[in-house]
Amino acid sequence: MKTAIIKILDEVNVKIEGADPLVRRKMVDACRFFVPNARHTPAYKLGRWDGYKNLCTIGGRTYLAMLERVLPILIEAGYHVDIDDQRQDFSFIKFDELKSDSYSHFIWPEGHPFEGQALSLYDHQLDVLNGCGQNLQSVYIAPTAAGKTIVTAILSDMIGKYGGSLVIVPTKDLVDQTCEEYHNMGLDYGKFYGDEKNVTAQHIVGTWQSLEQARLNTKKQNGKVTIDQVLDGKVGVIVDETHKAKGTVLLDLLCNEMAHIPIRWGLTGTLPEDEIGQCSLECAVGPTSGKIDNRDLQEKGILSKCHIDVLQTVELYEKIGDYHTENKFLTSDRKRIESIVEKLILPKKDGQNALILVDKIPTGKLLEELIPGSIFVHGGTPKDKRKEAYDLAKTNDDITVIATTGVASTGISINRIFKLFMFELGKSYIKIIQTIGRGLRIAKDKDFVNIYDICANTKYSKKHLTVRKKHYRTHGYPHKVNKVEIY
Repeated sequence: MKTAIIKILDEVNVKIEGADPLVRRKMVDACRFFVPNARHTPAYKLGRWDGYKNLCTIGGRTYLAMLERVLPILIEAGYHVDIDDQRQDFSFIKFDELKSDSYSHFIWPEGHPFEGQALSLYDHQLDVLNGCGQNLQSVYIAPTAAGKTIVTAILSDMIGKYGGSLVIVPTKDLVDQTCEEYHNMGLDYGKFYGDEKNVTAQHIVGTWQSLEQARLNTKKQNGKVTIDQVLDGKVGVIVDETHKAKGTVLLDLLCNEMAHIPIRWGLTGTLPEDEIGQCSLECAVGPTSGKIDNRDLQEKGILSKCHIDVLQTVELYEKIGDYHTENKFLTSDRKRIESIVEKLILPKKDGQNALILVDKIPTGKLLEELIPGSIFVHGGTPKDKRKEAYDLAKTNDDITVIATTGVASTGISINRIFKLFMFELGKSYIKIIQTIGRGLRIAKDKDFVNIYDICANTKYSKKHLTVRKKHYRTHGYPHKVNKVEIY
């Protein structure tokens, strides 16, 4: 009988030896996925790429998470399979079960919705914390405003018994928000982004962009902070907004420089819908181990309830041209946007705090010009200016914050948003669900949010609305389509 050897190199990577070329080809095919939207890339159009991503090489390199796909191929081909597990033994890492009062010594600080109260963990938070404690490599789906930041801090505190943790977030704003919770809990933390490069703290919170720069520094040996310094003493990595780990840079970091780290936990509000995205996350972090239902949290009063009013504008011309021509008209035509502000936004806003989400900076700038007292924030807005805008809405009324989805999807934490406007936001599942989550945060004077989906009756806008309505139904968000005249 032929023998194949599966070498488990670390917590992520596997090398399969001894299989003949035909069998290896079958393994490659079993771990081969077509990338969504690949057809729209220049490489695909020019014939330089077939649109597929392989999670197994012809040389037998693959991932631990892919073994369930390749093992049956080896067995069917008549191979005896030996396992050579080269991983360090981390069986000593164990976590006690947490209860609702396990962190009751922590008192919520001034300005928090629960100011002065002892921290009592919700059932859904305990599900995540204890689930992670039982599964050292796992991803949990938790909607925006479900208390993920405090959960992240507690996860680091749990890891602290055995070493340090590295927390990866997508934006500088989230670094600051996360570190604020670490500060409140008295953890030894450090920031890692921009000019702040703390590598001596037990728990480091940084952006994947800064970590990538540290990796480049390591390769160039330029004397700057290296990825080895960041990872020194780290036994756990926590990936916030884990769905972004399907991106090449973060995926490479998790599967190479961080592949030896035994504790790998991910938290996200949404998982990619495509198979390659889901498999990539499982390879880099771990399997999806649990999901918190937003509808359950709404019924319990942990999240605000909502209703989505689709305001579909009746356009003078339904056929405007190709997608790019149509989208440019819908998001930049001054006359159209003036009418939308006058007839749809200002009357619906009704003097309450509002968040308006746009895809394009020119749209945001035009809305800022047309809406008195509004503030527009985007990727180029200085961090202190963005925070100033968010803080205004936390303590004042009749504040309008306009933001690009790139900033808002992961960087805005404002409880007192009573009206949420989505302006031609397309059809991306992750973008839409993350955007809605911006409005679901609860406050002392808020348990309901009105959401307005502003779109058009033009060709591509109607197609995108059809997809968005599917997303709304999937998450149980009540919605109604209203055709409105704006001219």
